[in-house]
Amino acid sequence: MRALRLVLPLVAGLGLSACGDLNQTQQRVATGALGGGAVGGVLGSFSGNAGLGALLGAGVGGAGGYLYDQSQPRYDDRRGRGGYRGGYRGDGYRR
Repeated sequence: MRALRLVLPLVAGLGLSACGDLNQTQQRVATGALGGGAVGGVLGSFSGNAGLGALLGAGVGGAGGYLYDQSQPRYDDRRGRGGYRGGYRGDGYRR
């Protein structure tokens, strides 16, 4: 039991460290899946099957996070402002 107390925080820390370099779409999908899984687990526990509720909630939440991301306007090099982000332009003027 004592070893489990040491291993559990280590595993949780390693799992969270893998989320460090996610792009915006991946962050939104992961957040939706995590929130949906939590809500689904709570709601599923009322009917006696928390695991199935968490699984379904994570799927719905992940899909919702992806759809939300796709509905947001982009302001990067592919759409919107172009490649320049401010600062010195090279012609003597600053933005």
